[in-house]
Amino acid sequence: MRVAVVTDSNSSINPVRAKELGITVIPMPFTIDDVEYFEDISITAEEFYQEIDKGKSVVTSQPSPEVVMNTWDEILKDYDEIVYIPMSSGLSGSCQTAMMLAEDYDGKVQVVNNQRICPTQEYSVVDALDLVKEGKSAKEIKDILEAVKFESTIYIMVGTLDYLKRGGRITPAVATIGNLLKLKPILAIHGEKLDAHATVRTTTQGINCLINSVKADMDKLLHDTDPNHYKISVACSRLGDNVYALRDAVKEAFGIEEVDVRTLSLSVGCHIGPESIAIAISKKLGY
Repeated sequence: MRVAVVTDSNSSINPVRAKELGITVIPMPFTIDDVEYFEDISITAEEFYQEIDKGKSVVTSQPSPEVVMNTWDEILKDYDEIVYIPMSSGLSGSCQTAMMLAEDYDGKVQVVNNQRICPTQEYSVVDALDLVKEGKSAKEIKDILEAVKFESTIYIMVGTLDYLKRGGRITPAVATIGNLLKLKPILAIHGEKLDAHATVRTTTQGINCLINSVKADMDKLLHDTDPNHYKISVACSRLGDNVYALRDAVKEAFGIEEVDVRTLSLSVGCHIGPESIAIAISKKLGY
Protein backbone atom coordinates (compact mmCIF):
# COMPACT_ATOMS: atom_id res chain seq x y z
CA MET A 1 0.00 0.00 0.00
CA ARG A 2 1.24 3.47 -0.88
CA VAL A 3 0.31 5.79 1.98
CA ALA A 4 0.63 9.59 1.74
CA VAL A 5 0.86 11.92 4.72
CA VAL A 6 -0.97 15.25 4.61
CA THR A 7 -1.25 17.99 7.22
CA ASP A 8 -2.14 21.69 7.44
CA SER A 9 0.04 24.73 7.95
CA ASN A 10 -0.79 24.91 11.66
CA SER A 11 1.88 22.23 11.90
CA SER A 12 4.31 25.11 11.16
CA ILE A 13 5.71 23.03 8.29
CA ASN A 14 6.59 25.45 5.51
CA PRO A 15 6.78 24.50 1.80
CA VAL A 16 10.55 23.90 1.92
CA ARG A 17 10.26 21.58 4.91
CA ALA A 18 7.25 19.84 3.33
CA LYS A 19 9.27 19.07 0.21
CA GLU A 20 12.11 17.68 2.34
CA LEU A 21 9.68 15.40 4.18
CA GLY A 22 7.77 14.40 1.06
CA ILE A 23 4.37 15.46 2.36
CA THR A 24 1.55 17.80 1.37
CA VAL A 25 0.59 20.79 3.54
CA ILE A 26 -2.82 22.42 3.13
CA PRO A 27 -2.42 26.15 3.91
CA MET A 28 -4.71 27.67 6.52
CA PRO A 29 -6.50 30.78 5.23
CA PHE A 30 -6.98 34.02 7.10
CA THR A 31 -8.10 37.51 6.19
CA ILE A 32 -6.47 40.84 6.96
CA ASP A 33 -8.82 43.76 6.45
CA ASP A 34 -11.06 41.56 4.27
CA VAL A 35 -8.21 40.34 2.03
CA GLU A 36 -7.61 36.57 2.10
CA TYR A 37 -4.08 35.23 2.55
CA PHE A 38 -2.50 31.80 2.85
CA GLU A 39 0.38 31.15 5.22
CA ASP A 40 3.78 30.85 3.49
CA ILE A 41 2.02 31.06 0.12
CA SER A 42 0.79 34.62 -0.34
CA ILE A 43 2.30 36.25 2.75
CA THR A 44 5.45 35.75 4.81
CA ALA A 45 5.55 35.73 8.60
CA GLU A 46 7.39 39.05 8.68
CA GLU A 47 4.84 40.68 6.37
CA PHE A 48 2.05 39.23 8.48
CA TYR A 49 3.37 40.66 11.74
CA GLN A 50 4.04 44.01 10.12
CA GLU A 51 0.35 44.12 9.24
CA ILE A 52 -0.95 43.18 12.66
CA ASP A 53 1.55 45.56 14.31
CA LYS A 54 -0.39 48.28 12.49
CA GLY A 55 -3.54 47.16 14.30
CA LYS A 56 -5.18 45.58 11.27
CA SER A 57 -7.99 43.12 11.83
CA VAL A 58 -7.13 39.43 11.37
CA VAL A 59 -9.71 36.65 11.10
CA THR A 60 -8.63 33.01 10.95
CA SER A 61 -10.62 30.30 9.22
CA GLN A 62 -10.35 26.73 7.99
CA PRO A 63 -9.65 25.40 4.50
CA SER A 64 -12.74 25.11 2.33
CA PRO A 65 -14.13 21.59 1.72
CA GLU A 66 -13.32 22.03 -1.97
CA VAL A 67 -9.65 22.71 -1.26
CA VAL A 68 -9.37 19.73 1.09
CA MET A 69 -11.16 17.29 -1.22
CA ASN A 70 -9.33 18.49 -4.33
CA THR A 71 -6.03 17.98 -2.52
CA TRP A 72 -7.00 14.47 -1.47
CA ASP A 73 -8.29 13.58 -4.95
CA GLU A 74 -5.05 14.68 -6.57
CA ILE A 75 -2.93 12.70 -4.11
CA LEU A 76 -5.04 9.54 -4.52
CA LYS A 77 -4.11 9.47 -8.19
CA ASP A 78 -0.65 8.30 -7.05
CA TYR A 79 -1.32 6.80 -3.60
CA ASP A 80 -3.68 4.16 -2.23
CA GLU A 81 -4.38 5.84 1.12
CA ILE A 82 -3.95 9.14 2.95
CA VAL A 83 -3.21 9.92 6.59
CA TYR A 84 -4.48 13.44 7.20
CA ILE A 85 -3.22 15.17 10.38
CA PRO A 86 -5.04 18.48 10.93
CA MET A 87 -4.72 20.80 13.90
CA SER A 88 -6.38 19.86 17.20
CA SER A 89 -10.15 19.50 17.09
CA GLY A 90 -10.26 21.44 20.35
CA LEU A 91 -8.84 24.55 18.69
CA SER A 92 -10.57 24.53 15.29
CA GLY A 93 -13.49 22.98 13.47
CA SER A 94 -11.26 21.90 10.57
CA CYS A 95 -10.70 18.43 12.03
CA GLN A 96 -14.43 17.69 12.32
CA THR A 97 -14.98 19.00 8.79
CA ALA A 98 -12.25 16.72 7.46
CA MET A 99 -13.69 13.73 9.28
CA MET A 100 -17.08 14.32 7.64
CA LEU A 101 -15.48 14.72 4.20
CA ALA A 102 -13.49 11.51 4.67
CA GLU A 103 -16.69 9.51 5.01
CA ASP A 104 -17.04 9.71 1.21
CA TYR A 105 -13.64 8.09 0.61
CA ASP A 106 -14.38 4.48 1.65
CA GLY A 107 -11.60 4.38 4.23
CA LYS A 108 -8.92 5.63 1.87
CA VAL A 109 -8.56 8.84 3.90
CA GLN A 110 -7.93 8.48 7.63
CA VAL A 111 -8.22 11.72 9.63
CA VAL A 112 -6.09 11.73 12.79
CA ASN A 113 -7.61 13.60 15.73
CA ASN A 114 -4.65 13.53 18.09
CA GLN A 115 -4.99 17.02 19.58
CA ARG A 116 -1.73 18.50 18.31
CA ILE A 117 -0.67 21.88 16.95
CA CYS A 118 2.56 23.54 15.78
CA PRO A 119 5.69 21.59 16.94
CA THR A 120 3.75 18.64 18.38
CA GLN A 121 1.66 18.42 15.20
CA GLU A 122 4.88 18.30 13.20
CA TYR A 123 6.10 15.50 15.46
CA SER A 124 2.95 13.54 14.61
CA VAL A 125 3.66 14.03 10.92
CA VAL A 126 7.21 12.71 11.32
CA ASP A 127 5.93 9.77 13.37
CA ALA A 128 3.40 9.01 10.64
CA LEU A 129 6.16 8.98 8.03
CA ASP A 130 8.18 6.54 10.15
CA LEU A 131 5.13 4.30 10.47
CA VAL A 132 4.61 4.41 6.70
CA LYS A 133 8.19 3.16 6.29
CA GLU A 134 7.33 0.30 8.66
CA GLY A 135 4.54 -0.73 6.31
CA LYS A 136 1.60 0.38 8.46
CA SER A 137 -1.73 1.11 6.80
CA ALA A 138 -3.42 4.49 7.09
CA LYS A 139 -5.91 3.07 9.63
CA GLU A 140 -3.12 1.55 11.71
CA ILE A 141 -1.25 4.87 11.72
CA LYS A 142 -4.38 6.77 12.76
CA ASP A 143 -4.97 4.36 15.66
CA ILE A 144 -1.36 4.55 16.86
CA LEU A 145 -1.23 8.36 16.78
CA GLU A 146 -4.59 8.77 18.50
CA ALA A 147 -3.56 6.32 21.24
CA VAL A 148 -0.69 8.64 22.23
CA LYS A 149 -2.49 11.96 21.74
CA PHE A 150 -2.05 13.01 25.38
CA GLU A 151 1.69 12.29 25.38
CA SER A 152 2.62 15.84 24.43
CA THR A 153 2.42 19.29 25.90
CA ILE A 154 3.14 22.91 24.96
CA TYR A 155 3.70 25.91 27.22
CA ILE A 156 3.63 29.40 25.72
CA MET A 157 4.78 32.67 27.28
CA VAL A 158 2.87 35.61 25.79
CA GLY A 159 4.96 38.76 25.37
CA THR A 160 2.09 41.27 25.56
CA LEU A 161 -1.58 41.12 26.47
CA ASP A 162 -2.66 43.27 23.52
CA TYR A 163 -3.37 40.38 21.18
CA LEU A 164 -5.35 38.41 23.75
CA LYS A 165 -7.40 41.58 24.18
CA ARG A 166 -7.97 41.90 20.43
CA GLY A 167 -9.25 38.34 20.28
CA GLY A 168 -11.67 38.93 23.15
CA ARG A 169 -9.89 36.49 25.47
CA ILE A 170 -9.33 39.20 28.08
CA THR A 171 -11.01 42.55 28.65
CA PRO A 172 -9.33 45.86 27.68
CA ALA A 173 -9.13 46.80 31.36
CA VAL A 174 -7.31 43.59 32.29
CA ALA A 175 -4.93 44.07 29.35
CA THR A 176 -4.15 47.66 30.35
CA ILE A 177 -3.46 46.78 33.98
CA GLY A 178 -1.47 43.70 33.00
CA ASN A 179 0.71 45.64 30.58
CA LEU A 180 1.33 48.34 33.17
CA LEU A 181 2.47 45.67 35.60
CA LYS A 182 4.48 44.00 32.82
CA LEU A 183 2.65 40.72 33.35
CA LYS A 184 3.36 37.86 30.96
CA PRO A 185 0.82 35.02 31.00
CA ILE A 186 1.88 31.42 30.49
CA LEU A 187 -0.60 29.35 28.49
CA ALA A 188 -0.72 25.55 28.39
CA ILE A 189 -1.88 23.18 25.67
CA HIS A 190 -2.32 19.57 26.74
CA GLY A 191 -4.75 17.61 24.63
CA GLU A 192 -7.51 19.75 23.22
CA LYS A 193 -7.45 22.43 25.91
CA LEU A 194 -5.77 25.85 25.84
CA ASP A 195 -5.63 26.99 29.46
CA ALA A 196 -4.15 29.83 31.49
CA HIS A 197 -1.32 28.29 33.49
CA ALA A 198 0.70 30.97 35.31
CA THR A 199 1.76 34.63 35.26
CA VAL A 200 5.30 35.99 35.38
CA ARG A 201 6.84 39.46 35.15
CA THR A 202 10.18 38.90 33.44
CA THR A 203 11.49 36.81 30.58
CA THR A 204 13.87 34.98 32.92
CA GLN A 205 10.99 34.03 35.21
CA GLY A 206 9.03 32.94 32.18
CA ILE A 207 11.79 30.71 30.84
CA ASN A 208 12.15 29.06 34.24
CA CYS A 209 8.38 28.56 34.43
CA LEU A 210 8.23 27.00 30.96
CA ILE A 211 11.01 24.54 31.76
CA ASN A 212 9.74 23.63 35.22
CA SER A 213 6.21 23.12 33.88
CA VAL A 214 7.48 20.69 31.25
CA LYS A 215 9.52 18.81 33.85
CA ALA A 216 6.43 18.53 36.04
CA ASP A 217 4.43 17.12 33.12
CA MET A 218 7.11 14.56 32.37
CA ASP A 219 6.90 13.40 35.97
CA LYS A 220 3.20 13.61 36.85
CA LEU A 221 1.41 13.30 33.50
CA LEU A 222 3.72 11.19 31.36
CA HIS A 223 5.51 9.29 34.15
CA ASP A 224 8.87 9.37 32.41
CA THR A 225 11.51 11.93 33.33
CA ASP A 226 14.18 10.78 30.85
CA PRO A 227 14.55 13.64 28.31
CA ASN A 228 16.00 11.18 25.79
CA HIS A 229 12.54 9.61 25.52
CA TYR A 230 11.06 12.86 24.20
CA LYS A 231 11.24 15.12 21.20
CA ILE A 232 11.86 18.59 22.63
CA SER A 233 11.75 21.88 20.77
CA VAL A 234 11.34 25.58 21.39
CA ALA A 235 9.16 27.79 19.25
CA CYS A 236 8.35 31.44 18.74
CA SER A 237 6.00 33.68 16.85
CA ARG A 238 8.86 35.69 15.40
CA LEU A 239 12.54 34.80 15.68
CA GLY A 240 14.36 36.84 18.32
CA ASP A 241 16.81 36.66 21.20
CA ASN A 242 14.15 35.34 23.61
CA VAL A 243 13.71 32.03 21.81
CA TYR A 244 17.45 31.43 21.60
CA ALA A 245 17.78 32.17 25.31
CA LEU A 246 15.04 29.60 25.90
CA ARG A 247 16.79 27.08 23.65
CA ASP A 248 20.06 27.42 25.55
CA ALA A 249 18.26 27.13 28.89
CA VAL A 250 16.46 23.98 27.71
CA LYS A 251 19.75 22.40 26.62
CA GLU A 252 21.22 23.04 30.05
CA ALA A 253 18.13 22.03 32.03
CA PHE A 254 17.65 18.71 30.24
CA GLY A 255 21.28 17.93 29.44
CA ILE A 256 20.70 17.59 25.70
CA GLU A 257 22.76 18.84 22.78
CA GLU A 258 20.16 19.44 20.10
CA VAL A 259 16.96 21.47 20.51
CA ASP A 260 14.98 22.37 17.42
CA VAL A 261 13.82 25.98 16.96
CA ARG A 262 10.44 26.26 15.28
CA THR A 263 8.05 29.10 14.49
CA LEU A 264 4.44 29.06 15.63
CA SER A 265 1.91 29.14 12.83
CA LEU A 266 0.45 32.51 11.87
CA SER A 267 -3.03 31.30 12.86
CA VAL A 268 -1.68 30.93 16.39
CA GLY A 269 0.59 33.96 16.30
CA CYS A 270 -2.22 36.37 15.49
CA HIS A 271 -3.89 35.49 18.82
CA ILE A 272 -0.80 35.65 21.05
CA GLY A 273 1.37 38.23 19.32
CA PRO A 274 4.83 38.32 17.72
CA GLU A 275 6.90 38.22 20.92
CA SER A 276 5.61 34.88 22.26
CA ILE A 277 7.91 31.92 22.90
CA ALA A 278 7.12 28.31 23.73
CA ILE A 279 8.53 24.93 24.68
CA ALA A 280 6.99 21.75 23.30
CA ILE A 281 7.57 18.08 24.07
CA SER A 282 6.22 14.90 22.59
CA LYS A 283 7.04 11.41 23.78
CA LYS A 284 8.84 9.30 21.21
CA LEU A 285 6.90 6.31 19.96
CA GLY A 286 7.85 3.12 21.77
CA TYR A 287 8.47 4.68 25.21
